[in-house]
Amino acid sequence: MEVHVYYEGDDDPKKCTARRLERFDEAILHRSMGQVPYGVVLNPHAERALSPADRDEAIETLVALDCSWESAGEAAFSMPGEHRALPFLVAANPINFGRPFRLTTVEALAAGLWILGEPGHAEELLDPFRWGETFLELNEEPLRRYADCADSSEVVAVQDEYLVDE
Repeated sequence: MEVHVYYEGDDDPKKCTARRLERFDEAILHRSMGQVPYGVVLNPHAERALSPADRDEAIETLVALDCSWESAGEAAFSMPGEHRALPFLVAANPINFGRPFRLTTVEALAAGLWILGEPGHAEELLDPFRWGETFLELNEEPLRRYADCADSSEVVAVQDEYLVDE
């Protein structure tokens, strides 16, 4: 599966996980929305959760947004593709460690790949990051359970079990 990122350059380039993925040839960054190919767009404001069923639609491109939370809503919905939100997961990055739903771009992409049936590819993306393995360890059970779901409604049902515990 190809990995693409719409990149606005809002954050510190030294801390930007998307730029690091580009340096390691793990993702293609696009600075213009018109360059982003059609695919599954990881959009925190989407109405449907990402599920293995999205892979069944023969979409071979996963797209993440690398922009501020303030501009994510307007940027995402302008982008062509099937918009999906990630379910409950916990961040392992040093800035948001342990905080739910506060994933870096690489964490979001790795989670998306895992749910879409590509755990090996997810591990490759996280490999250049000291905390990458920790992300998978923290989220091992939910990622496995989400990947076993048939569709978005099942993913939401599993997510609800975790949210009750929060």
